[in-house]
Amino acid sequence: MGRLMWLFVLFVFTACEKDIDFDLKDPEPKLVVEAMIENNEAPVVILTRSVGFFSNLSLPVLAQTFVKDAAIYISNGTLTHKLKEYTTPLAPGISFHYYSIDSSQLGTAFLGKLNTAYTLKIITEGKEYNAATTIPHITKQVDSFWTKPVPGNQDTTKAVVMVRVTDPPGFGDYIRYFTSTNNGPFFPGERSVFDDFFIDGTTYELQVDPGFDRNGIIPEQEFFNRGDTVVFKLSNIDKNTFDFWRTWEYSIQSIGNPFSTPVKVTGNINNGALGYFGGYASQYHTLIIPQ
Repeated sequence: MGRLMWLFVLFVFTACEKDIDFDLKDPEPKLVVEAMIENNEAPVVILTRSVGFFSNLSLPVLAQTFVKDAAIYISNGTLTHKLKEYTTPLAPGISFHYYSIDSSQLGTAFLGKLNTAYTLKIITEGKEYNAATTIPHITKQVDSFWTKPVPGNQDTTKAVVMVRVTDPPGFGDYIRYFTSTNNGPFFPGERSVFDDFFIDGTTYELQVDPGFDRNGIIPEQEFFNRGDTVVFKLSNIDKNTFDFWRTWEYSIQSIGNPFSTPVKVTGNINNGALGYFGGYASQYHTLIIPQ
């Protein structure tokens, strides 16, 4: 919306004598896939339909976008398992739908495993969609995890969280990070994915910004509260997963900037679907911030 407003202003001031009509038609809804598998965890797949840019979004409207009754198969090259649909109530008359391991068919079920490739097949409404991913090795070494005072800030209730990481020699180590605070859910940071183009084979230190719910308001603070228990989740990912989140985050951060370069979010689902299937090789580190 912000970019369109800027374009409107530019047209007004450069071609005032000419009428400009925008024919903004909503495209046909597309399948949106959010699928992931993590080491020692069950696969999870969420299917929805895209909505128009100018749609009036509400919880009931979003609840109607879930794609139900799909046939979803995941394979590790040895076993192929048909996922089961599960429903979780969110509010009266509104439910969340997702697909995961079918507990009645444990003979073909499996959890994620390091250094393993996976394929995903989705059949819904007479169409088939496919994707592939890998849970890589855990290559990043977290050497230490600590806090320090907020620089130039007299608020002693806040703290900066730092991490020291060693990257192994050889390019191609892609990561995504998340944080959990006080036993809450894991959320990614505003910029959550990184490659090793500039830090290959080095040991480096970074500030860890708190992760946040992408469905809520972006928090302004970059600090944690003293007394918080923080769990830092660092995941090695493959390049397709990195490219999806890199382009997605850049696209979100550039909304409203008329000088930004348009970016197409790069997914890895075929047949015109949106979204991604990603593998995560995760490690966890806990820090209790002193009062």
